[in-house]
Amino acid sequence: MQIRIMNAADYDRVFALWLHTPGMGLNDVDDSREGIERYLRRNPQTCFVAENQDGIVGVMLSGHDGRRGFIHHAAVATEQRRQGIGEALTERVLEALRKEGITKVALVAYERNVVGNQFWESHGFLERTDLIYRDKTLRDFSTLST
Repeated sequence: MQIRIMNAADYDRVFALWLHTPGMGLNDVDDSREGIERYLRRNPQTCFVAENQDGIVGVMLSGHDGRRGFIHHAAVATEQRRQGIGEALTERVLEALRKEGITKVALVAYERNVVGNQFWESHGFLERTDLIYRDKTLRDFSTLST
């Protein structure tokens, strides 16, 4: 298996992986080819894919705002789980964020994503019960959640 920086040419295979990953939350704007290309331009050294002979079997997007790092859209192909792919991607993302001077990383996982939440807890990501997550939609979009 090889972990490498994600590039725009990976989009179709990565999007297919996301569509086949239970618990993902996708939309037709942010997760469109244009949306992901914009994210990769803004975060050129912190987004990774895992490849093996089967193709792209894992992905993890990450970026930062100069203070805090954020992890988005982490996925490992269901049939490839329990082989250390998620752990390897997490290590590469955290290393890349450290190199950019980031000291704390956050992520959002759907409550219903039991497998994902177990993974993050096992890797030291703590649940914050003292916060209320809020967002505001600035543009209409369609949800493509799995």
